Amino acid sequence: MSSNKPDFHRYEGWRYKRLGDKWRRPRGKDSKTRVSRRGKPARVKVGYGSPRSTRYLHPSGYREILIHNADELKGLDSKKNAVRIAGNVGKRKRKMIKKIAKEMGFKVLN
Repeated sequence: MSSNKPDFHRYEGWRYKRLGDKWRRPRGKDSKTRVSRRGKPARVKVGYGSPRSTRYLHPSGYREILIHNADELKGLDSKKNAVRIAGNVGKRKRKMIKKIAKEMGFKVLN
């Protein structure tokens, strides 16, 4: 669904490198983007939202779940959920979680 949305760029972010490309709301009194003039970049608006059914999904189509230990895998559906192991999990426990997740049929994202 995101392919139907325009890329929201900061106004004049392409002109001045220091501004960057991240979206910021145009607030200037004479800003053409603020008043939505034709030919200017698209503004972020409510109507561009994605459908509820596809919201918060990983690009693979799974709902992403953050896991800190192997017990958190219990009660999850491997057909709907994908697993991301938290960054503060150590090497030994991470290895164990990956093994258990593979046995249960989960997709591990990291």
